[in-house]
Amino acid sequence: VLGRRRCNIAAFMPEAAGFEGVKDRSALQEFSVSSSESFWAAAARQRLSWISPFSSVQDCDLSRGKIKWFDGGKLNVSVNCLDRHVHSCPERVALIWERDEPGSEVKVTYRQLLEMTCRLGNLLRRRGVKKGDCVTIYMPPCPLAVASMLACARIGAVHNVVFAGFSAEALAERIRDAQSSTVITVNQGVRGGKVTKLKETVDTAVESCPTVQQVFVAMRTENLVAMTARDVAMEEEMLKEDEVCEPAAMDSEDILFLLYTSGSTGKPKGLVHTQAGYLLYAALTHRYVFSYHDGDVFGCVADIGWITGHSYTVYGPLANGGTTVLFESTPVYPDPGRYWETVQRLKINQFYGAPTAIRLLLKYGDQWVHKYDRSSLKTLGSVGEPINTEAWEWYHRVVGEGRCPVVDTWWQTETGGICITPRPSEPDAEIVPGMAMRPFFGIKPVLMDTEGKVLTHNHTSGALCIAQPWPGMARTIHNNHQRFIETYCQPHPGYFFTGDGAYRSKEGYYQITGRLDDVINVSGHRIGTAEIEDVLNQCSVVAESAIIGYSHDIKGEGVYAFVVLKKGVDSEEADLSRQLNNMVSEKIAKYACPDYIQFVKRLPKTRSGKIMRRVLRKVVEQDMSGLGDLSTLDDPAAVQEIVQGHRELHSKQQQKQR
Repeated sequence: VLGRRRCNIAAFMPEAAGFEGVKDRSALQEFSVSSSESFWAAAARQRLSWISPFSSVQDCDLSRGKIKWFDGGKLNVSVNCLDRHVHSCPERVALIWERDEPGSEVKVTYRQLLEMTCRLGNLLRRRGVKKGDCVTIYMPPCPLAVASMLACARIGAVHNVVFAGFSAEALAERIRDAQSSTVITVNQGVRGGKVTKLKETVDTAVESCPTVQQVFVAMRTENLVAMTARDVAMEEEMLKEDEVCEPAAMDSEDILFLLYTSGSTGKPKGLVHTQAGYLLYAALTHRYVFSYHDGDVFGCVADIGWITGHSYTVYGPLANGGTTVLFESTPVYPDPGRYWETVQRLKINQFYGAPTAIRLLLKYGDQWVHKYDRSSLKTLGSVGEPINTEAWEWYHRVVGEGRCPVVDTWWQTETGGICITPRPSEPDAEIVPGMAMRPFFGIKPVLMDTEGKVLTHNHTSGALCIAQPWPGMARTIHNNHQRFIETYCQPHPGYFFTGDGAYRSKEGYYQITGRLDDVINVSGHRIGTAEIEDVLNQCSVVAESAIIGYSHDIKGEGVYAFVVLKKGVDSEEADLSRQLNNMVSEKIAKYACPDYIQFVKRLPKTRSGKIMRRVLRKVVEQDMSGLGDLSTLDDPAAVQEIVQGHRELHSKQQQKQR
């Protein structure tokens, strides 16, 4: 029996054959944490193609924010994602571009994607893009966006993908911070039947970006757009290039990409991911969390502008030689059956989406799911925020017909890939609805109490930290290593602090309970409350504001704004609300707009002038008994006014809905 189990574990993960005493998956998990160097070295040798081998596995000191993996090794990420598969299976489909109009999908083989990537790499080189330069990509999910990412990787440039739903101002801020001289975009985007003017947005953005010298424009629609001297017709120019492009030999710790994410201050931070460790972690998590096998069609419906799109639409699947879906549309276009119609037509095997979309579709009823054949599905995944039990049950029972494991995946832009998730585990191990449950290989979660001590017992809650480094983690914040250290390394020295709270059950399973800082999660989009406040406070009639996240049955969290107007302002509140919403939409994005705006005379503050958000949160949650001690407030009467105002706004909204 022993020999057979040993053989089983080697069939599951070939590297395990060389791990002393590892006979099953739980032993493999233990080994990956206790002998993490041996584990990751074996995985890196087995799963990546190296130009020259690494000399040390890791050199990390979390307390100083020093993280190095596979030092001395050289490789090229695009070669790992393309060339090696072209050698073995050139006609295998790499990308299925699920365009906005159902039934108009486009398939791109590994050979075609390599050719596209090489032409674009040569074009970028010819136009002066050098190793280490940062290229900003402002495109919807499409094959040319993937080729743009891989072309950067091929020539050793850094890419900075900005979600195509961001406003010109938000785009400009990210271009400036990344110091990009090159931007890649499309003439127009198409999503949910609507055309968006992406090139126009870029034109507006680059007016305030002196570093930008050239803008490459791909044609998503037939419509011509105004082109200036700095604009380059991308596809036309690509045709002039050779289809062979020499890949740059990159050090393991050279930068692969920047990705901006919201923090608790108003300024988004550009997280830095590097080459080898990131790619290995994306590939391994993609293979084992979703039980991805050769020939499967992987359907991650996240936008490429988010880390999920980077790791599980692009890098993980392509490193594994997989077939990955690029989803351009929305869950409700042309109707709420879109996801399941796509599953049927493309025969998707693993489906990975966000709880907010699941909650939305649940409201439309089961008939939209039953209408389509979902027998191809083998695994369902959820990402972006904790999934509530009701949504989990519906996803499992209705979408997966009760036969597909649902993996609730917890991770962050910072972690590079999935860290806590029910699978891989023994195939019949239980999955508890609404829990991320089990750490992935090499991940050692710990909970901290408010004193900063490690909580060793179960059935307890605390601040979620990770006790040892892993290859996929972010290395720094672009141009601001100090902020990286203060945010992630200083709160609990020697540990990586995630900013999330978690509960560990009696059985030792993890459940994520939400952010511990002033960051809210709207439809899976992370946004710092300070970012929205900064925008509201720019309005000439606003004195100050406070943003609170509140529980929303579809979006997970909604945005509730408290706004104090300057003295002597006599504008109509409804007009002001509209104006403030437009400002947020223009400066950040539509999803950041407040659902409610309550105008108040003053905000509850401590005597030192700090806004008491805890109090505002209780008001919004209508938990008057939980207001707690108000004695530290500068002016306790302010709270009663706010409670009264909240009641009035609330009843007004309910009348509207009737």
